[in-house]
Amino acid sequence: MASGSERNIIIIGGGIIGSCSAYYLTRHPSYDPALHKITLLEASEIAGGASGKAGGLLALWAYPSSIVPLSYKLHAELAKEHNGKDNWGYREVNCGQLIAKGRAVDAKDTTTSGNSSVSLQKRDATAIGKLRAAGIPTDLDWLLSDGLRGYESMSGPGETAQVHPYQFTTSIAKLAEEKGVKIILGKVTEIKEEARTVKSVTYTDKASGESHTLPATDIIVSAGPWTKAVVPNAPIKATRAHSVVIRPTRPVSAYTLFTNIELPSKTNPKRSTVATPEIYARPDDTVYACGEGDHTVPLPETSAEVEVDHSRCEEIIESVGSVSDELRLGEIVKQQACYLPNVDTIGPSGGPLIGHASTKGLYIATGHTCWGIQNAPGTGKLISEFVFEGSAKSARIAALDPRKFSM
Repeated sequence: MASGSERNIIIIGGGIIGSCSAYYLTRHPSYDPALHKITLLEASEIAGGASGKAGGLLALWAYPSSIVPLSYKLHAELAKEHNGKDNWGYREVNCGQLIAKGRAVDAKDTTTSGNSSVSLQKRDATAIGKLRAAGIPTDLDWLLSDGLRGYESMSGPGETAQVHPYQFTTSIAKLAEEKGVKIILGKVTEIKEEARTVKSVTYTDKASGESHTLPATDIIVSAGPWTKAVVPNAPIKATRAHSVVIRPTRPVSAYTLFTNIELPSKTNPKRSTVATPEIYARPDDTVYACGEGDHTVPLPETSAEVEVDHSRCEEIIESVGSVSDELRLGEIVKQQACYLPNVDTIGPSGGPLIGHASTKGLYIATGHTCWGIQNAPGTGKLISEFVFEGSAKSARIAALDPRKFSM
């Protein structure tokens, strides 16, 4: 369909992929608000799922390499144009791998008596010397020097950055709305097509419970783990992920850490377990930490119904507290869970999926796993090119074609 004709463009899903798709559609040179009506449908709330609860790490070594450079560059451009530093916490950071033997701690223990009593100010010269001897950067002084086994830098400023996912997603959605996108809170119940061409989208309004149908010339499905609810043959599965947000006892330096922490067993002192939390210091003086995923609880109908297993959150709190008193004695701000969308394949991941589906006017943008925040700007720009130009122009993404799964 020619970009100069009237279009009814429907985006399903108000996470970061849908929000960036809306944003870049309104920034495409062919976009004409007098001709092109763009509606974003979200079942619960903007950034209600993983897009509001992710870590927000951006890295040039992320996956897949076909879109990472484009998306990383666009993140920097967005931050410069819209003051991302203040509006969504954009900044460059250091990233490293940490190996440590953690202290035995109780996540609920906030005392500083006995052997656990330490100064929570900057580390003294002796502690700094221990950090340096272990190869730990001296400004990473919110880690306990005892038990540190090694540190390896993965990347630094210029190759690694971060954003606050909730702030980023809601800001981008608002910017799209200011350019003409209409945001509706409602759960999609049907995509109707005729002669293998999209015709309409039916949804149930969140506030009224009433059913409405919108005509559609173009439909972008960016529903993350809920993609199968609207496109049943989509090869998407969901993985639940837990995380916590901690306000440490003092501001900490800008590091994102992938860890391997040996912890003493609670039931057998002669045994140990290994935890691998990711730890991200944020510019709002909080620290985000997440643990491993699980498939214990099936995906609920909407992001508003996601169950939080607080025992899993306690495990994260204990593991990060075992290597940092600033975290152990900090305020627990949030305990949360979300579901990540994975492409269900045998062998190496085949995702994300970005581009045309077999039905004319239907586009898929999902399956981004843990790299949704990182790859959202690139995905949104590419989707705008598919809609207005018929194909991807900014990156070569044939390997991400949804039609390879007969979609």
